[in-house]
Amino acid sequence: MKPLLTKTTKPFLIYVLIVLMISIPVYYFVVDTIWKNELDEHNQIIVEKTAYEFNQLKLSEEALDKSLELWNHIQPETNIEKISSNQIKRDTVYTYEKHLPFISEQKKERYRCLKKVVYLQNKPYLFTIQTNIEESHETIAIIAMITIFFFVVIVLGLLYLNRRLSSSIWKPFRSTLDQLKTFNLNSQNTIEFPASDTTEFEELNQSLYKLIERNVSTYKTQKEFTENASHELQTPLAIIKNKLDLLLQDQNLTEKQYTIAEDMNKALTRSSRINKNLLLLAKIDNNQFDSSEIISFDHLLHQSIDILEEHFEQKNISLTKHISNEVQVSGNNILAEILINNLIINAIRHTTAGGSISLQLTDSVFEVSNSGTEKLNTDLLFKRFSKLSTDSNGSGLGLSIIQEICRFHHWTITYRFENHHHIFAVKL
Repeated sequence: MKPLLTKTTKPFLIYVLIVLMISIPVYYFVVDTIWKNELDEHNQIIVEKTAYEFNQLKLSEEALDKSLELWNHIQPETNIEKISSNQIKRDTVYTYEKHLPFISEQKKERYRCLKKVVYLQNKPYLFTIQTNIEESHETIAIIAMITIFFFVVIVLGLLYLNRRLSSSIWKPFRSTLDQLKTFNLNSQNTIEFPASDTTEFEELNQSLYKLIERNVSTYKTQKEFTENASHELQTPLAIIKNKLDLLLQDQNLTEKQYTIAEDMNKALTRSSRINKNLLLLAKIDNNQFDSSEIISFDHLLHQSIDILEEHFEQKNISLTKHISNEVQVSGNNILAEILINNLIINAIRHTTAGGSISLQLTDSVFEVSNSGTEKLNTDLLFKRFSKLSTDSNGSGLGLSIIQEICRFHHWTITYRFENHHHIFAVKL
């Protein structure tokens, strides 16, 4: 990705460069045309002035012929010759090139020529004059070099100004962006954008204020509803669970009635577990846990392994452990224990019978690896109530709880699939 100023500057520079390239031949055409027009005017004046001066001398015909012969000899770029009345034609202006015999270089020079009929002593003469055209190629080359020089100056100045403007004009926008990057709905902190005298930035800030205010209000309402609903459901769920337990103990139940009651009890147990998990998530969101405790992570891990040892044996899962001693981190013991249990239970649930699980703990990483067949969908991995397998016993909130616990402790959880193993790693 590129900064906004870079995206606007690049097309501008390309446009200016194209205009510059087009302007060079235009310069050539315009300058060459101006010079030709000036030379045509110059030649016209020379012809008229020369004819006027000869007429003022009032020479005899013989003296005039000698004077014209001398003139043609000492003025090689002009020629005056006597013509008959039937040879009189319109003025002719043209350009041609020729080699100069007195220059050693094989170089052609351009000339602007004029053929005009003048009257000397009331007799027609054809006056031909040739004037050398200055080398427009060299002039245009110099103009092009100067233009390119100023183009480079403009580009360097523009880049410098863009950099300066980027740090001053765009400062309020960058401050607003930094505030948004660090803003978190869970933190419940208010956000203050810097004041700006730029209309667009101020409108952006006001719009963001309104958007954030609505989102915070909606988020608080949702959290309150989730927490209240979870609290209110706890008691009736517990009562129904107790009644079902009593019903299941009744000796007069038929087999069909017992099966129905058992299915109800399983569904109720799952509902109660979902409700507890939702309540746990609400408490984490509301920062209702102390985060300043010293956690003996290795001790909690050994404790969880001992508790869940029966589950490993039931599915004949081989367990490999690499646990460092005295791994201590700062956080909440209850949440850390829940994280460890959820990761291990999740690995056991999704490992086929006879599979393998590996647990690794160092001072910086806690890693749980279990055998599997194909990679999980990472887009749905940590979403609430997303199902990544056909197992219906889970609540669909285990990995979401793990992620929220990691956020609470400022830890990072990642997932990868290597060598037919699902690997969840928590960076402590």
